[in-house]
Amino acid sequence: MSKKVLVGMSGGIDSTIATLLLKEQGYEVEGLYMKLHAKPGYHEIHLARAQKAADFTGVKLHVLDLQDTFKQNVIDPFIQTYKEGKTPNPCAVCNRNLKFGEMIRFADEIGADFLATGHYIKCDGEFFYQAKDDTKDQSYFLFYVEPSILPRLIFPLGERKKSDIKEYATSIKGLESFATQSESTEICFVENTYVEVLKENLKNVDNEGEVLNASGEVVGKHKGYMHYTIGKRRGFSVNGAHEPHYVIDMIPEKNQIIVGKKEELECKQVEINNINMFINKKEFDAEVKLRYRTKAVPCHVSIQDDKAIVALKEGVFGVATGQAAVFYEQNKLLGGGWITKNH
Repeated sequence: MSKKVLVGMSGGIDSTIATLLLKEQGYEVEGLYMKLHAKPGYHEIHLARAQKAADFTGVKLHVLDLQDTFKQNVIDPFIQTYKEGKTPNPCAVCNRNLKFGEMIRFADEIGADFLATGHYIKCDGEFFYQAKDDTKDQSYFLFYVEPSILPRLIFPLGERKKSDIKEYATSIKGLESFATQSESTEICFVENTYVEVLKENLKNVDNEGEVLNASGEVVGKHKGYMHYTIGKRRGFSVNGAHEPHYVIDMIPEKNQIIVGKKEELECKQVEINNINMFINKKEFDAEVKLRYRTKAVPCHVSIQDDKAIVALKEGVFGVATGQAAVFYEQNKLLGGGWITKNH
């Protein structure tokens, strides 16, 4: 008797090919389209694409409306994090609570043994590993997934490169249109910039404020602290400056940003909380990524309860509170947590 798999289907090429590959491997497959954010007109287009993909692959497509849950668990915390002068990571939160939270509950409802998606990541049932295609690897965003569900996860694209997926799609009659679709955006509910989302929900985003230096002296003006993230070097004035200045900190309650030269951005230690680990060690050496598009650096991790101190063995520039610190041993994902302080 074949095992049943629920696959997340967005109507894009990755989830469509993942569905085909699962069927080729002999699984009984059903699809799920999740309505997450409430962007006008979005779901009409993408649900139609997902239905087209389901029809093409010959699977039943379920639709789950999670717009209220998504707003409460992803969008509202995203806005609140910027309000606190931090930089959020909504995709990691969504992956835990919705894509691998609500989806696994729905898989149980329909009696599915496994859950699959078109993410570029590998899983052996015990650990996640970085994908073969390091330009598409999404392991950083899956560090927060509940460890107990790993034995039920399948990622058909983990051993493949994106270029192979596109080539595969163009070779199958009827799939050519999927291969030429535009890629989905990194944050699905952000159309152009995150500031637009903030302006839709908050009143004081454009309140002009003071720029301070590290000594607390007023040296310029900015257009509202929520326009800035740690490391940003444009969009504010610094009186008499002849070299680049970067945002190194914020004082949200006073609508002030603190700027400095590049060396003032360097960080040698971070503190994290809300830790999610796939290993039981309380003290270990690893490599850590402190943002998605940065290289991992060597570190020493000391965990106590739900917090940890991460001592970096080389300096990292532009570390933002609210982002994730994600630990690796070569290509194995060990876990991670949320940055609360940087030094």
